Amino acid sequence: MADNRNLLAEQRRALILDEVRRRGGVRVNELTRRLSVSDMTVRRDLDVLARLGMVEKVHGGAVPVVEASGHEPGFEAKSSLEPTAKEEIGRAAARLAAPGSAVALSGGTTTCALARHLLEVPDLTVVTNSLRVADVFHAARQAAAAEGRPGPAAAVLTGGIRTPSDALVGPVADQAIRSLHVDVVFVGVHGVSVEAGLTTPNLAEAETNRRLVEAARRVVVVADHTKWGTVGLSSFARLDEVDTLVTDAGLPAGARSEIAEHLPGLVVAGETGSGGRG
Repeated sequence: MADNRNLLAEQRRALILDEVRRRGGVRVNELTRRLSVSDMTVRRDLDVLARLGMVEKVHGGAVPVVEASGHEPGFEAKSSLEPTAKEEIGRAAARLAAPGSAVALSGGTTTCALARHLLEVPDLTVVTNSLRVADVFHAARQAAAAEGRPGPAAAVLTGGIRTPSDALVGPVADQAIRSLHVDVVFVGVHGVSVEAGLTTPNLAEAETNRRLVEAARRVVVVADHTKWGTVGLSSFARLDEVDTLVTDAGLPAGARSEIAEHLPGLVVAGETGSGGRG
């Protein structure tokens, strides 16, 4: 971990969480040395992470929370995980959306980061079941109108039942998506693995994501490196149904080799020489 007194609280907590997961636990005195912050600052950070359900506090430090495959964290909790990686992934994935194309975005914090970069792609038609993604486009259109300039595309929002991750799912959403045909769908996931494919802890969301995948000519998964090898309760697509995985530089070399055997396209955000199938 970086020894940096000027880290923002969000960055510092992300580093702490990564250390907890990587090592299986941390001690407060170790974190104070590595982050060059006070004992009280570290304890406050651990309190925040514990309230969000990301770590379990123990005497003198913290350990990972063991989550069941059906556990689904809320949007705010997931937003604090790997924020820099998600921003880089969003920027890289936006390059896969051609001007004038029709795109779909599933729910998730990474697709929400992507949405902000898609604002720069002209003449898109956007379909989403994510309230957060729809809000990104709505706010941008309002800002453009206030300044008297053309705004980005409006997002077409499906109906449905709201999940903890602010996605709309269920029969209403599924029916709306069945009639659509898009050029590319950008899918956020709870986990990706060779055996289980793309997974989510929410059964209804799995079905809606399945409909999104079926509606698209190309399937692009946006997932940071921590998602590889994670398996949620319900699978909604096989790995061979995916055209491109956009991830970050934290993905280990062994995982990259394994992905290359199963996917036609791997884009590692921030690295040159990686690209997906057009």
